[in-house]
Amino acid sequence: MSSRKKNPVWAFFASVRLALFLLFILAATSIFGTVIQQNQPAAQYVKEYGEKTAHLFQVLELTDMYNSWWFLSLLGIFSLNLIVCSLERIPNVIRLVKKDNLTIKTEQLARMKIRKTLALPLPPEQSIQRVTDYLHSRGWKTTKREKEGGVLLFAQRGAWTRFGVYIVHLSILVILVGAVIGSPTFARKVLHNEKFAFKGSIMIPESRETSFIYSFASGEKIDLGFTVRCNYFTIEYYANGMPKTYLSKVSVLENGKPVPLKDGSTVHDLKVNKPLTYRGITFYQSSYQPYSDFLTVLVDKKTNQKENRIIAGGTQIKSKILPVSFGIINQEVRGEAVQRIKIWFSDNQVDPAIFWVHNGQKAIIKRPSGEYELTVKQLYATGLQVTKDPGVWFVYVGCGMMLLGLFVAFFMSHRKIYAFIREEAGQTTLIFAGSAHKNKVGFEKVFSRLVDEFQQQMA
Repeated sequence: MSSRKKNPVWAFFASVRLALFLLFILAATSIFGTVIQQNQPAAQYVKEYGEKTAHLFQVLELTDMYNSWWFLSLLGIFSLNLIVCSLERIPNVIRLVKKDNLTIKTEQLARMKIRKTLALPLPPEQSIQRVTDYLHSRGWKTTKREKEGGVLLFAQRGAWTRFGVYIVHLSILVILVGAVIGSPTFARKVLHNEKFAFKGSIMIPESRETSFIYSFASGEKIDLGFTVRCNYFTIEYYANGMPKTYLSKVSVLENGKPVPLKDGSTVHDLKVNKPLTYRGITFYQSSYQPYSDFLTVLVDKKTNQKENRIIAGGTQIKSKILPVSFGIINQEVRGEAVQRIKIWFSDNQVDPAIFWVHNGQKAIIKRPSGEYELTVKQLYATGLQVTKDPGVWFVYVGCGMMLLGLFVAFFMSHRKIYAFIREEAGQTTLIFAGSAHKNKVGFEKVFSRLVDEFQQQMA
């Protein structure tokens, strides 16, 4: 270890100052990642910041900062610093844990802050046995050694808690490993396999499906290996026309057939804070897009024949399976949302029916040719953010380790108890002493209770 300390490179990476500096830089640069929206289309940055600033963002990779080469490099240097710091200090901790505590001089016991001297009514041999048995009954396993005319007993608890801070160090490294493994930059530039880890998005209109997404990093298509279908999209608005809540009903298809999900259903209600995960790929509800077209569902009430069609406003279509035609004459709009729709409907036997219907509401139409149910709603596309992060379990395990390490580091301590028994002027005396490397006030209460209970047993 001494040779390492003399090595300037080792000393540089073992520096706590370097760790603090790197933490400051990481925190400062993360501000950019918070202020600047990440992974937006290039046109969005040009619109918000101007062409020159947007170009600078692209050059510095500030639009995907957490996957940029320079941010990952900072994390790499910080990881190296953390490893070297730990390797520098762990040997000293091991020496403290393995230390032969019975080599302490009895004069030091008399100088300890936490101590108490007792006179015992039993001879030394019996007193040693009583003290040993008492400490064992309280969970303090003792070792002993004869010294300076008496016998010294020693017991300790929580020696391993001195490693609490290094559990935290290891947890940080595990989290960083998970972050790197789940980074699209790592997948693309190191593994040369963009499908290993990616982040992207897709816009799927209602009743449509897709088997690919567009990567945030490269803008290229990434094949999912299965198909996602948007069966239905619904949105609620406030009275002023602002969107309130929205969700998508989606299905996963394999070989053209819906796949049962975890709950056994083939349709998943995808909404904000309720993602869908399939084959390690997670879909998040992130946005939506209204269209000027309409999604229609026509049902023959007698035969239950159903036909789904997408039509534009101001157009008329003829059913492919039923002897009717219908179209959209007019619409009432508030903000981006269609409130009511004026429908034209005919079976070519009597005069066409013309009526208003609320967006998404079912209308029952009785005609000479039969009874029909028509539902017309504004067409939407659901905007999904799609992520594949194979490092997420490393992050979860690292977070669990960090909680454990922090609990050990802040709420547990290495505690030592000494008991020195000897005979002086025909009287057996006992010196109880103890120490703790943290939370000395708490240990002093435990020590006092331990000594008081022993006195009561000896009375």
